Amino acid sequence: MKESLIKRITFPNGGTFSVVTGDLLKEPVETIVNAANGMLSHGGGVAAAIARAAGSKLVEEGKKLVREQGAVPTGGAVVTTAGKLPFKGVVHAVGPRKGDGEEERKLVQAVESAFVRAHEQGWTSISFPGISSGIFAVPLDICSRAYLTAVQQFFEEYPESPLKTIRLCLFDGPLLDQVKHDIEEL
Repeated sequence: MKESLIKRITFPNGGTFSVVTGDLLKEPVETIVNAANGMLSHGGGVAAAIARAAGSKLVEEGKKLVREQGAVPTGGAVVTTAGKLPFKGVVHAVGPRKGDGEEERKLVQAVESAFVRAHEQGWTSISFPGISSGIFAVPLDICSRAYLTAVQQFFEEYPESPLKTIRLCLFDGPLLDQVKHDIEEL
C-alpha cells in the first residue's frame, strides 16, 4: 500500500503532526505504537499484525513485563523490542473500551503516554494507528478528538523533546474521514 499524506500541521516547537494513509509496519519512523490490551496479548487487529511481523521476541518480552509488573492499566503505555521489525522499539498503548466511562480522557492519556515513552527513549519519530476505534468500539468522534488533543498536549508539555515527528497512520474509511473533518477545526 502506497502512503498518502492527508494533512500536516507544524507546531511552534518545530514538531510536526501528519495524518497519513498506509501500512503502519512500513512507516518511516523510529518507533510505532501498538493498540494494545492490558495483558499485551496480541489476538487481533493491529496488535496481531505487529506481533506476527515482529516475531516471538516481542511477544515474550510483553509476557515478561506483565508477569513482573502486572497488566498495563488503561491509559498507560510500555515499550518492548521491535523484534524483526525495522524500529528501535514498539510502544504498547492501552486505550479504553466503550463503556469504561471517561473514554475520551482515558484515550488522550493512552496516546500521550505513548508519546512520553518515545520521548523517554530519546526517539525522534513515532507513528500510531487508530487506538480504541476497532474492537474496543469507542465512537470515532471521541477517538479523533482524543488523538488530536494528545498531540497538542504533548507538544505543549514537552517543547524541548527530541520527539518532533508524530504520525497518525490510518486506512481509508470512517475514522480517517472523522479525523480529516476534525483536523480542519483546529
